[in-house]
Amino acid sequence: MPSFSLAVPESWWEFDIRPEGREATIRALVDERVRETPELAPYRADVTTMLRKMAKDAHESGALYMGCMAENFDGIPLSATMTVSVLGARNKQGVALSTDPRAIADTLRSITPRREGDAWRKVTTAEIPEVGPAARTYGVEDLPVAEGDARTLRMVLTQTYVPLPGATDQVVLISGASPVLDLADAFHDIFDAVTSTFRFV
Repeated sequence: MPSFSLAVPESWWEFDIRPEGREATIRALVDERVRETPELAPYRADVTTMLRKMAKDAHESGALYMGCMAENFDGIPLSATMTVSVLGARNKQGVALSTDPRAIADTLRSITPRREGDAWRKVTTAEIPEVGPAARTYGVEDLPVAEGDARTLRMVLTQTYVPLPGATDQVVLISGASPVLDLADAFHDIFDAVTSTFRFV
């Protein structure tokens, strides 16, 4: 996997999501934020718990990177994550699939949201500066709570599939997600802006 960079807003959190580094970096970050913003002190435990869960979920999903926001406004938690993962572009038989953004978009259009109702998804392509075209889905989708679990959680979701340079069977998945459905449009805009900063370095 080539090195990459991604820029999230200054108020977001970035830290080691691997189990061996997770606790120390979360604790240090929360301590630093509380020193900078003393009004966060009453929410220290809530923010720490939220960050631990986000990091654990991201690591278990195979993410290489996670940036997240975890804030508490008048007792209402607001959260969102941006993750970067590498996916194999092969079907169940092991045959390599096309990593061309148009072909990926065509495949994604054939996949419908998991449940009827308010869940929705649009498929398009996006142009990332210095990277090129990429397939993208955005919408409000029902995602499994955990692998093998029938329960779902409705999330605002933007996913961008970037062909991995030099690889014919892998793509980089840049995913933005938030459970705050009332702010779906705003989060789609944020996820688009953050994804536009992605670069291979």
